[in-house]
Amino acid sequence: MMVLNTFLLAVASLLHIIITAYTWIIIAAALVSWVNPDPYNKIVQLLYRITNPAYELVRKTRIPTVFGGIDIAPIIVLLALQFLDMFLVGILVGIAG
Repeated sequence: MMVLNTFLLAVASLLHIIITAYTWIIIAAALVSWVNPDPYNKIVQLLYRITNPAYELVRKTRIPTVFGGIDIAPIIVLLALQFLDMFLVGILVGIAG
């Protein structure tokens, strides 16, 4: 049983790290989008390639994502990531506990 608990704690920690890293990537992409970056820059292209699939998932829903010319899709994705972090990681830690 101890092996299963340790495994679940490791999965929870790994999931938390992945969610945190993706959160920072979304924040970086949002900040970069405010300054009208060079679209041929490799870092800008990488940020957009990593974040656009999540934004497209949000935009496909019936939730309006543009208000007054400001796209709030990154905020919705960040909120969803924080929810998943608290909920899934919390459940895994609780089961392992």
